Parts: sequence; C-alpha cells; structure tokens
Amino acid sequence: MAGERARSLGKGSTAPGPVPEGLIRVYSMHFCPFAERTRLVLKAKEIKHEIINVNLKNKPDWLFEKNPFGLVPILETSKGQLIYESPVTCDYLDEAYPGKKLLPVDPYERACQKMLLERFSKLPPLAFKHLLAVKNGEDSSALKAEFIEKLGEFEETLASRKTVFYGGDSVSMIDYMIWPWFERLEFFQLSNCLQHTPKLRQWVEAMKKDPAVKATMTDPQALKGFFELYVKNSPEACDYGL
Repeated sequence: MAGERARSLGKGSTAPGPVPEGLIRVYSMHFCPFAERTRLVLKAKEIKHEIINVNLKNKPDWLFEKNPFGLVPILETSKGQLIYESPVTCDYLDEAYPGKKLLPVDPYERACQKMLLERFSKLPPLAFKHLLAVKNGEDSSALKAEFIEKLGEFEETLASRKTVFYGGDSVSMIDYMIWPWFERLEFFQLSNCLQHTPKLRQWVEAMKKDPAVKATMTDPQALKGFFELYVKNSPEACDYGL
C-alpha cells in the first residue's frame, strides 16, 4: 500500500509494481530524517509522487535491488530509473522538475551550500550518541558541549549572511537538508541548545511556517515511541502510530 501513513513493507513482501506514468515514487520510512529530506523537496516543488514505506528493521530482499546499501530514501521513476542517497535524490528532483529552484544558480553559492552540508554531517551522529547516553544514564555533558560548539558555527553563518534562511530570504535546499535534525532537537533531548543562538532560533521559527515543513512534521512523542521500539530491534518500530 502506498501513502505517507501506510504501513511499511518488510521481509517477504512483494516489490511494488512499475511506477505509474506522471508520478515519481519515493521509498521512505516515516521516522527517517534522511528520507524526510526527500519528502520535503517533493512537497516544496509540488511534485506528484507516491510514498512506499519500508520496514528498516525487517528489510525486504527487493530493497537491496533498488539500493545496494539497503537504505532509504530511494527515488524510482516511471522508466524504472533508481536514485538513492538523500542529497543526490534532492538534487535530482530540483534539476529534473520545473518550478522554484531550491539550489542556487550561482556556482559559488551552490558550492557554499554543499560545503555547509558537509560540515553539518558531523552533527547527526553527535545527536544520536547524546540520546543514547541519556537513555543509558551515562554522562552526556561532553557530547552536549561538542554539539553546542558545532551549532555555534551555524549561528555565525546566519549572522554573517544577515538573512533569515541559509540561502537568503527564502527557504533553499540547504535549509531543507538540515531541518529534520532541528525538528528532532526535543527528541534528542537537545532543545535547550539554542539558548545562545538567536539567529538559529529565528531560523527554526521561520522554518516551522514553511508549507513543506508543516506537511512533514513528526510529533516528538511519536518519535519517542518509535525509538523505544527501535532500540529493542522491534519490527513494529517503523510502523509506530500508523
């Protein structure tokens, strides 16, 4: 079954058939921040699409035929073309479909966004380690301090640009690429990390008003319920609340 709220396909399931003409399919998982990136771009560009949720705790064999890493997101076109890795899927959607361009036209500005994304890639593992440390009753202060220090770089970037968003006065690709982890700060028990970053707080509030962000937001309590099952390797984790 397709749809954002549809239950996921797991081991033993049959691979979905061809993608209907005029649509693009995204293989996703409801709670995955990487897949959320792709869904944000699909929504922002108003691209007609269907969502197939995949059970990442009980992966179907056919998933590895679509992505050798066995991960989501994956895009599949009506021609059977497959695109995976979240930054690659988002760039593809921006280049292949008309409407508002999310990537800067200027080559230097585009390079700046990609460099900023590379710097951001150090933050998600830190956030996850912090969450596990808190859950296990371990001292998480050093992890939190390191996370706050790295957030400071993103505060400085916004301050130097003198714009609300990282790409200027409107949401651009880099904003969508980093948003899913800011959306999850409460879940990671890091929500108070923005106390000394006024520009980042302003950015977060502005992002919450974006239509694509509103359409993909996940309730923190649902994330908590998902995680409780996920760390137990429960195959029901990916379908929590569905």
